[in-house]
Amino acid sequence: MLNYKRLAEIERGFRTLKGIDLSVRPIRHRLEGRVKAHILISMLAYYVQWHMIQAWAPLTFKDEADADQARERDPVAPAQRSQAALDKVTSRQLPDGTPAMSFTRLLAHMATIVCNTMRSASARIGEATFTLTTRPNPKQQHALDLLAEITV
Repeated sequence: MLNYKRLAEIERGFRTLKGIDLSVRPIRHRLEGRVKAHILISMLAYYVQWHMIQAWAPLTFKDEADADQARERDPVAPAQRSQAALDKVTSRQLPDGTPAMSFTRLLAHMATIVCNTMRSASARIGEATFTLTTRPNPKQQHALDLLAEITV
């Protein structure tokens, strides 16, 4: 019964292959090889998104309940959120007092880390450039650290 309920996650994945969180361009070609490649890229994007959602659970409203507890519960009964998840939702804050975010909002917050190619104002065309990357704030650094812990 639990495996049957997990099919819902697979169906959700197929519905959201073209989701707004990780953008994959719409298909505009009909050649067989390109269609297959496009589907593969879409599936890989969903796979990356799934891992990011799991890794960023401590920073978002997602329930961080232990996976063993999820296996032991009755698969027919409606899912119950943990008290920690309910606290995050009602207070809209994490246990450390920082604001909790949705996955989409956290992804947009991470997008503010930019890599700029710079050149001196007095430099002539063709002269050397340098790259300047913005420093992540503490929340962004924590999110990057959580991504670095992903093991596949």
